[in-house]
Amino acid sequence: MGSKFEKLNRLRESLRESNHDFRASTQLFSSLDVAKIDRDMDLAGRGKERGEANQPPKTAKNLDDVEHAIIERVEDEKKASYHTLEDSLQLLGGRLAGLDFEEQFGLIRQANAASVSDFKASVAVGLDELHGLRRALNDAEKEHAWFKGKHGLVRAARVQHGAAHVFRLSLLLFLFLIETAMNGSFLAKGNEQGLFGGILEAAAFSFINIGAALLLSVFCARLVTHRAVLGKLVGIVSIIFYVALAVTINLALAHYREVSGSLADGAGTEVIRNMIANPAGLTDVKSWLLFAIGLMFSIFAFIDGWFVFDPYPGYAGVENRLVARREDYIDRKKELIEELQDVRDDHNEKVEEIVKELGSRRREHRAIVDHRSRLLALFAQHQDQLERACNQLLSKYREANIQARTEPAPKHFGAAYKLDRIKPHISGDGEWSEGDVGASIRGAQDELNAQVRLIGQECERGIEQYRDLDKLHPDNVNG
Repeated sequence: MGSKFEKLNRLRESLRESNHDFRASTQLFSSLDVAKIDRDMDLAGRGKERGEANQPPKTAKNLDDVEHAIIERVEDEKKASYHTLEDSLQLLGGRLAGLDFEEQFGLIRQANAASVSDFKASVAVGLDELHGLRRALNDAEKEHAWFKGKHGLVRAARVQHGAAHVFRLSLLLFLFLIETAMNGSFLAKGNEQGLFGGILEAAAFSFINIGAALLLSVFCARLVTHRAVLGKLVGIVSIIFYVALAVTINLALAHYREVSGSLADGAGTEVIRNMIANPAGLTDVKSWLLFAIGLMFSIFAFIDGWFVFDPYPGYAGVENRLVARREDYIDRKKELIEELQDVRDDHNEKVEEIVKELGSRRREHRAIVDHRSRLLALFAQHQDQLERACNQLLSKYREANIQARTEPAPKHFGAAYKLDRIKPHISGDGEWSEGDVGASIRGAQDELNAQVRLIGQECERGIEQYRDLDKLHPDNVNG
């Protein structure tokens, strides 16, 4: 389910890619250095020089070359500052356009419409999977009920699981090892390889002794509990056969111990001859002890094998299949419910992040608009400073000129210079106002919060649909 909410992911990534590197800076317009320009243009010297020549004449109505040069210098500075302002405004306009609220709000509407569909698709996929598992469980339940009814079983099946099953298997291994060790010490007498040879022979006898008891109890003797007469007969015969086989194997082992100590070769033939002639003709008490130990271990193995599975043949297999199907269904249903909850939580985390990003974009929009307003105000102040600087420069030139003249100065020397102001034009076409942005973002956040509640409801509905499968097949399944 990791690929769910594709449109929501696109919206989140789109919001992350915004203008978060924006930093406001108002250090754009430097004050005109009047003293430096005065030195560069030598206004006092040129004013004195032209004043001594009574230039410009008192009848002059237009500004002279020096005055024009001063004004041109100031106008150049004004134009340069205006170009800087235009570049900054263009950059800020690009950043405002990059916020692209219209697209983001459109993506939010698309994401809201798609998220519910994505979530419902997840629920539908889970339902399809659970339907299959529930049908398999239903079949196992029917088989279980049929088996119990056919064989008249009321009790629950006795099935070994976990530690109990491991214990029974461990007991069988323990019996094999103990019998091998004890028989090995008895058979070591007369064996050319001593204790090692005795243990090898004992291991072979123990394998046959315990293995035969186990096989007969598991596959044959348990048939004595079967309802069918033929099955009961087979079970009874198997028990009788087991008793005869266990006695025979352990008597043969005891006879083998007695003859192996006196015969180097042909011990096996002698054991067969003794078993036919006089099976109970053991002369050594240790041989009888060996017989008793072997028979006891065989009986233990037979009883343990009887209870490895349910005493009634086939009942354990039916029960195990039912338990396996039930566990598969319950475990998968639990996993699917957890997956739905994870998808819901993932959706809610993404929505929470988007809401935060929208708030961040609103603050960014406000910062850009405020910065633009400050730049316009600073440019207006800068033009005021340029006008003052221009009049200061003109005054330095005119004062030096007047002091050196022998004739009256032109009338325009007493008039202040008025700088023609540039009024920047900002096109508001397609630009969102602060009020529109705030209202739209609040609306979008309300839609997203409503979407969170809707996804939560869909999650609960999906979980309920999973659980409703048990109502369609009410057979005591707890999940």
